[in-house]
Amino acid sequence: MALKEIAKLGDITEGTMKRIEVENNEILLARVNEQFYATDSRCPHMGGDLSQGKLQGTVVTCPRHSSQFDLKDGHVVRWMKGAGLLSAVSKVIKSPRPIRTYKVKVQDDSLLVEI
Repeated sequence: MALKEIAKLGDITEGTMKRIEVENNEILLARVNEQFYATDSRCPHMGGDLSQGKLQGTVVTCPRHSSQFDLKDGHVVRWMKGAGLLSAVSKVIKSPRPIRTYKVKVQDDSLLVEI
């Protein structure tokens, strides 16, 4: 595993997130409470771009089907929105999966991610 610079401290403001491409990986970078988080940018459900979703605290909501993930460790907070037969069938067809997280290191003015 190698550390790769993905951004400068000033590139991302508090409470925001952005997608960054690093070595053919789409990484979601977020800044919450002066902490930096990096995860895969694609939702494991249907490949929605999480950087286009909604960020509430450390929870990101997918813009496609409202699945939610905690950026701290990638665990599934909610797998799709809603209830009923369609949601139940969808969970059987595509079972809930967490998103991959990456370690972020702040070095001087740079944000480094372990790829």
